[in-house]
Amino acid sequence: MKVLLTGGGTAGHINPALAIAETVKQNDPKAEIEFVGIRNGKEADLIPREGYKLHYVESMGIRRSLSPQNIKAVWMALTSPRARSTQKILDDFAPDIVIGTGGYASWPIMKAATLRGIPTAVHESNALPGLTVRRLQKQVDRIWINFSRTAELLKVKDPSKVIQVGNPLRSGFGAISREEARRKLGICDDRLVVLSFGGSLGAEEVNCAVIRMMEAYTSQHPEILHIHAAGKRDFEATVSEFRQKGLQKYENCILVDYIYDMPLRMAAADLVISRAGAMTLSELALMKKAAVLIPSPYVADNHQYLNAKTLADAGAAALIEEHTLPQNTLTEAVKELLSDTQKRHAMEKNVSAFANRDANRRIWEDILQLTEK
Repeated sequence: MKVLLTGGGTAGHINPALAIAETVKQNDPKAEIEFVGIRNGKEADLIPREGYKLHYVESMGIRRSLSPQNIKAVWMALTSPRARSTQKILDDFAPDIVIGTGGYASWPIMKAATLRGIPTAVHESNALPGLTVRRLQKQVDRIWINFSRTAELLKVKDPSKVIQVGNPLRSGFGAISREEARRKLGICDDRLVVLSFGGSLGAEEVNCAVIRMMEAYTSQHPEILHIHAAGKRDFEATVSEFRQKGLQKYENCILVDYIYDMPLRMAAADLVISRAGAMTLSELALMKKAAVLIPSPYVADNHQYLNAKTLADAGAAALIEEHTLPQNTLTEAVKELLSDTQKRHAMEKNVSAFANRDANRRIWEDILQLTEK
């Protein structure tokens, strides 16, 4: 079987594609798998690290504000599916199926595959379907969704083409215990570990709030180990502030650009601070982790807030809105949870109810059905 996967721009689109690739390999070790993305996306870093061949297409995101760049983005959207470089990928690899996981990087090759009649499927992890999924919904053979309400927002003539499967996760999530993860990382078992990140590209307000917390709280509590990923885009600015505050002299305050071994680090954590993207929430649920969620206010229809509120209402996470961060709401929330073991354990139990452990199997079974057709 030859499987071509596409999805990129941010890790939220790339990680489900990698999870699907892993599922295919586990079920068909002889399968050939290649990826398609854009050169300036996070996939250019993450995909080659996993040993997969990555092809590049031309694509740009459409900005929400009025911008001359949108003219170029629309032109690329119209021309890139029929571009020789895009067609050559399909000619050379001759895939049995093309699978997209969202983001503008997936549009050219997905559209080109539908025009050729190659079996196609897209996965949508968020409740609100993204622009690329909406544009492809009538042309692809299958739409895999995570939230049931997503089906209500799609406009397809045949509802049977939409299947709720959940979010595919890589096998590393949930495969290792807290104790084993700490042994591998050399972390004492009685230490409290906080893991924080604002997304693969970074989030300026989250980074600033974390630095303030490290200065005022974490640095004064050596029993806490805090690891923060600032994101590639904002790393240099965050490092500069980190050093200005003198935080580099505290061994329990660790700043990195990106966490490449997330399943291991998350397994070792007592508390996670993150955005509220659907993939991250699926990972937290499977790993049974207490979390402070700071939903991004810059996403369509504020869907991350809805994600986070769903968990917060169930006692499965703490919710902090970004505009309150300058008031040190993050520091106060972390203080409360680290000092209340019973409350953290209750969160761990409650969030585990949101875990879906069947997504990978259901996706594989449908891949077989689509390729057999």
